[in-house]
Amino acid sequence: MDLFEYQARDIFEKHGVPVLGGVVATTPEEARSGAEELGGGTVVVKAQVKVGGRGKAGGVKLAHTPDEAAARAEEILGMDIKGHTVHRVMIAAGAKIAEEFYFSVLLDRANRSYLAMASVEGGMEIEQLAVERPEALAKVAVDPIVGIDEAKAVEIAEAAGFADDIKAQVVDAFQKLWTVYKEEDATLVEVNPLVRTEDGSIVALDGKVTLDENAGFRHAEHADLEDKAAADPLEAKAKENDLNYVKLDGEVGIIGNGAGLVMSTLDVVAYAGEAHGGVKPANFLDIGGGASAEVMAAGLDVILGDEQVKSVFVNVFGGITACDAVANGIVGALKVLGDAATKPLVVRLDGNNVEEGRAILIEAAHPLVTLADTMDGGADKAAELAHASV
Repeated sequence: MDLFEYQARDIFEKHGVPVLGGVVATTPEEARSGAEELGGGTVVVKAQVKVGGRGKAGGVKLAHTPDEAAARAEEILGMDIKGHTVHRVMIAAGAKIAEEFYFSVLLDRANRSYLAMASVEGGMEIEQLAVERPEALAKVAVDPIVGIDEAKAVEIAEAAGFADDIKAQVVDAFQKLWTVYKEEDATLVEVNPLVRTEDGSIVALDGKVTLDENAGFRHAEHADLEDKAAADPLEAKAKENDLNYVKLDGEVGIIGNGAGLVMSTLDVVAYAGEAHGGVKPANFLDIGGGASAEVMAAGLDVILGDEQVKSVFVNVFGGITACDAVANGIVGALKVLGDAATKPLVVRLDGNNVEEGRAILIEAAHPLVTLADTMDGGADKAAELAHASV
């Protein structure tokens, strides 16, 4: 889960990272009040969107008075920045910047470890710096067990070329940012820029944090950080039911058990759709190892709630959960949904107790259900039915 800048600022402050004051506003009037709360002097009005390039798009503006802050907020609120609408701004205290630096710690998936990156040339897009001047970006491996202790922080600072007169402050900031990374179960903590002000202070001026949702059970408070207003309603419903669901732009709903099988099903349906008007998969939905009536009903309820879906392909391989249990789940789900189930289902079962499973569906003889013998055949039939309903 990516956080807004103001949320990252609050988490930084929680763990002792030096930050400036900041107030969130959703209206020009709130922006004026926020500027007054910060002392009435110079502030920066910053669009809160989860995308880079806000400054170039006009989403970051300076204001010298509370009235100016309100005017700048009015200009920014409602803006579209790379497809993201600005619903809130952060009124941030102004700072007299002497130097801009860069620091981040992230999950290095390729090496199955953590990686710290730092540069004395902050403020610009780090991707651009990495391409144009890679020698200016220090990359230091971080042992997940040891983390960034004082010795590692010193190593990072020296690798990046930080001056001796600010090294102690930078080393302290690096350790505190590591604490954010560790204690909040993050996969990314980035500060760009980390600045030295004219009075010599080191301050995290802009932060980016990505939290590991798999660790959410350890952080009940993280649920409050989710941007529920921007969430897709179908994905939100799926999340409430603990379903692994991702909405796509297609017409054939997909239900499978196991991420690998579902991914393969998406490919097969996309290929079959080429012969039926170009219909495509409408979603990724993995119901996992269990396929009870409740789980199947929850999955079908989400998929059938998508107005784009014209047919559903249920592709299940019976392993730990046998095919007869899956078939009973499908029959039970259709009973639970009742009149809400209105779109044709193509069901392909294979694996443990497959004959028993097929017999259950045949006996049920539900008018919406069509049995398929093979994965390819099922995909083709689902694509055909979807195209016929477009």
